[in-house]
Amino acid sequence: MDENELKQRTKQFALRVIKLAGSLPGNFIARIIGSQLVRAGTSVGANYRAACRARSQAEFIAKLGIVEEEADESSYWMELIIEAKLVAPARTQPLLTESNEILAIISASRRTAKRNAS
Repeated sequence: MDENELKQRTKQFALRVIKLAGSLPGNFIARIIGSQLVRAGTSVGANYRAACRARSQAEFIAKLGIVEEEADESSYWMELIIEAKLVAPARTQPLLTESNEILAIISASRRTAKRNAS
């Protein structure tokens, strides 16, 4: 997967996160969790784009670390949505799978970048 494909994939992820958050119930707890999910889920793509514009290998690695954290946080909020039964698991599970796949890709990329920087 090249840089542009991953940029597009993380943008599509953000759009799907927005749709999921919009489908949550209107109660206080769901609004808070939805807000946290939107922040983390949209941050994945934004920070990946920033990593692609890094001015150094060290900055690239640091920014990929942020992407990794935000993808992991997105997974956390989706797990809460599923376990709190705020939305049917069938609606959330594919997006959780995508979040975990993005996390795995970014984690591997970061490890490779760190190894190459040494």
